[in-house]
Amino acid sequence: MNRPTKQNPDRGDARTRLLEAARDIIRTQGFAATSVDQLCQAAGVTKGAFFHHFASKEALGVAAAQFWAETTSELFANAPYHDHAEPLDRILAYIDFRRDLVAGELAEFTCLVGTMTQEAYSKYPAIRDACAASLFGHSTTLEPDIQAAMKAYGISADWTPASLARHTQAVLQGAFILAKAGNDPSLAVESVDHLRRYVKLLFQSRPEGGQND
Repeated sequence: MNRPTKQNPDRGDARTRLLEAARDIIRTQGFAATSVDQLCQAAGVTKGAFFHHFASKEALGVAAAQFWAETTSELFANAPYHDHAEPLDRILAYIDFRRDLVAGELAEFTCLVGTMTQEAYSKYPAIRDACAASLFGHSTTLEPDIQAAMKAYGISADWTPASLARHTQAVLQGAFILAKAGNDPSLAVESVDHLRRYVKLLFQSRPEGGQND
């Protein structure tokens, strides 16, 4: 998941400003390289305020993952891809929406929880679990449309709506890594385009009358 980005540091309470600072700085340089002092400076709060809200940097990481899940859930819940009548068109429009989000600097469109997972999965299990809840929680929002599309188009396969939903997230997270490795956002767009083609092929037996472009 991706997008919510920089806010005015003068807005919101200290806790919110710290979470927004964590979101932006960690996406830029990673969790390990981000210091409490740096977060406090970016949020415009004292170190005392930091430890009033978070017992440790790890606790901040957990809260940042939860904050990311809340803010991105709102973004996707209100996104226009839900407006399509056909379930497959909603799935393809979701992928198009994710493609449109690949814009600006790398840190502005890559995923906070994906970034933290790669660092935290072994050393910080609480952060890993919070990131997993965000990633898998978003994945489940795609399952009803996939299930409906399979039913509508008579798809019987050895894969499930849940597995395809997770695959979309695997491709997106991998796309972000490739974009970072190549310092080139177009590499992410390329991967998303391939994902769209793959999903269309899965449902190529859909009946006449639907639109898939």
